[in-house]
Amino acid sequence: MSLVRNWQIERSMSYWYPESRPRRQFSEEFKDGAVRLVLDEGKTVGAVARELDLTESALRLWVEHARADRTKGKSGLMKAEREELARLRKENRELRLERDLLKKVSALFAKDQR
Repeated sequence: MSLVRNWQIERSMSYWYPESRPRRQFSEEFKDGAVRLVLDEGKTVGAVARELDLTESALRLWVEHARADRTKGKSGLMKAEREELARLRKENRELRLERDLLKKVSALFAKDQR
């Protein structure tokens, strides 16, 4: 294939598959400050997200979590509850894998004994 054709393919693919933003990590202080702008100062999530160069979905999630923590769980899961839920989901996933493995092994043993 020619270089021009390769460039055209790459260019058309980038149109359909735009490069995603690199994943960034933010300190708790930064998150708290952004949430404070929304909850305490009354700014909109979209305005704060644009101002701080964040995605609206990430900021909205931070705001929901903070709101739940502030209301002691009346408007959603508190931080401790979210952590416990994540831990229980992981444990559940591991137990399902173990169960499925035991099913397969017991089926093999039953098949061998026939």
